[in-house]
Amino acid sequence: MTRMTTCIWSNYTAEEQAAFYTSLIPDSRIVRIERTPIDTPNLKAGEVILAVIELAGHEYLLLNGGPMFPQTEAVSFIIHTPDQAETDRLWAALTADGGAESQCGWCKDRWGVNWQVTPDRLMELVWDNPNKAAAQRAMLAMMPMKKIDIATIEAAASGETVSA
Repeated sequence: MTRMTTCIWSNYTAEEQAAFYTSLIPDSRIVRIERTPIDTPNLKAGEVILAVIELAGHEYLLLNGGPMFPQTEAVSFIIHTPDQAETDRLWAALTADGGAESQCGWCKDRWGVNWQVTPDRLMELVWDNPNKAAAQRAMLAMMPMKKIDIATIEAAASGETVSA
């Protein structure tokens, strides 16, 4: 059977990232930590070369590759959240300790990995909404936001005046 695993390049912080990500996302675990059996150009024998993790049932490999390939916004991980409390919890954790906020629910963690924290309610109001005018209002309300505020988007979708 053909399998795929996403590899996240790390600047020698794979083990720390593995612990953080698996503590953050429910139903997650560190599958294994691997140490290189030989000296490589960037690592000594016995140092951590990769961490294999599962986040919400999906496998990822964190590779201690060094600084030559930094993270960019071209790839991000979307976390679907059930409510504002989970959105707030994840947002706070991801943007802490050197992380950064961006637009429309995107943020960057302290290692430069990009995440979009997306409430299910946002998707319902924008993409699954049969009322196209309400969907447009919800989308317009979301556009200037950094962290998504569900109540503000619901108010906009219902036609209430939303102040910036």
